[in-house]
Amino acid sequence: MRSSTVLALAASLSSALAQLQGFNYGATHTDGSFKFQADYEKEFTVAQNLVGTEGWNAARLYTMIQGGSSTNEPTQAIPAAIKTKTKLLLGLWASAGQGPFDAEIIALKAAIAQYGTAFTSLVVGISVGSEDLYRVSPIGIAAKSGYGANPDTLVKYIKSTRAAISGTGLSGASIGHVDTWTAWDNSSNSAVASAVDWLGTDAYPYFQSTMSNGIGSGKALFAEALAKTHAAAGGKDVWITETGWPVSGPTQNLAIAGTNEAEKYWDDVACPHIGKTNLFWYTLFDSGSSPSFGVVGSDLSTTPLYDLSCDNVSNTTSSSSATATKTGSGSSSSATGGLTPSGMGNGVAGANSTASGFATGTGSVSAPTGAAGNNYTSPAAPGGTSGSGSGSGSGSGSSASATPSTPIVGSSASIMKGSFIAALSVAVAAFVAL
Repeated sequence: MRSSTVLALAASLSSALAQLQGFNYGATHTDGSFKFQADYEKEFTVAQNLVGTEGWNAARLYTMIQGGSSTNEPTQAIPAAIKTKTKLLLGLWASAGQGPFDAEIIALKAAIAQYGTAFTSLVVGISVGSEDLYRVSPIGIAAKSGYGANPDTLVKYIKSTRAAISGTGLSGASIGHVDTWTAWDNSSNSAVASAVDWLGTDAYPYFQSTMSNGIGSGKALFAEALAKTHAAAGGKDVWITETGWPVSGPTQNLAIAGTNEAEKYWDDVACPHIGKTNLFWYTLFDSGSSPSFGVVGSDLSTTPLYDLSCDNVSNTTSSSSATATKTGSGSSSSATGGLTPSGMGNGVAGANSTASGFATGTGSVSAPTGAAGNNYTSPAAPGGTSGSGSGSGSGSGSSASATPSTPIVGSSASIMKGSFIAALSVAVAAFVAL
């Protein structure tokens, strides 16, 4: 009896401390073509089987609507998730106006009716919007990042989403909003923070080109961004919804793109948060884009472009104090200019992407053209960088020649940590002592 109780206690502690681990998945391929069920299935399966990892079985979506449909057809990421048992952070695109947002709600309700509990049991949350506040901020406007939405509009959309799922299989689902940390740090957006259950934050030190943003500063810059989001959250949960470091692309001030740099950023930022914070990395696959943040290459192999094991990363109970000890050598990959149409919702692009409008209901919505980057302005992709690195993997590189591309719209191993083992040991010891 006592043994079974101890095991139950251990299981409950494990469940309480387990957190989501996943990637961001746009609705289009790099060439702009739409993804369908088979495409999502392949990517979800690769993510779940990445060498050196365990438990990367969650997916963040940007829209509920299937690309290429002339109706409000639900995204085919849903049947793919059902087949692969992938958890879903749903996204409702909120920067295209009331009509397109209504289409998102229609698609959401249609998915509930069509797939039932096979779908609703996989949903871990709903994000109403993605970086809408950033796009209407002075930074976003200067970057020509496209249409956004003001706080009042987002609060209205959040309320209508709660009303839409009331009495359905998603009744009570947690609702959040995803935006840049700079948007959350702006007190004029506090109404949105008050209206949601959790705040999703997007942070990319690579793009913070007005600061000392070399890979050695990546950890500190990200920690600052996360701390400012927590300050705005007022005690509510904060999810890491987008971050990453490119494996190829142009240099941004001191930030060099390369596999060695991407691995160090993974060690410094991803590893300490795995199992502790809901984490959605950008991104599994965006081969051919510039910059490219993909963890895997164009072959969609389960062998990643750099080590994701966290085996040589020392973590303490404080996620901010983890230090990486990995070393490596090699050459960073070169890249050519190009577009990254990774995310799409009602004709508006997702993170680091561009997309053309597609029909939803009675009309079409075209994505405005803007500048690249999530939190900060960066120029249109002029090409990649090439060079070599040694020791910690950092190195110098020279600019590669490439034809400039159209400016793009900015958006947007379950490891048992020592803290869990310690907590479990204390709890079991306390029970046995009774």
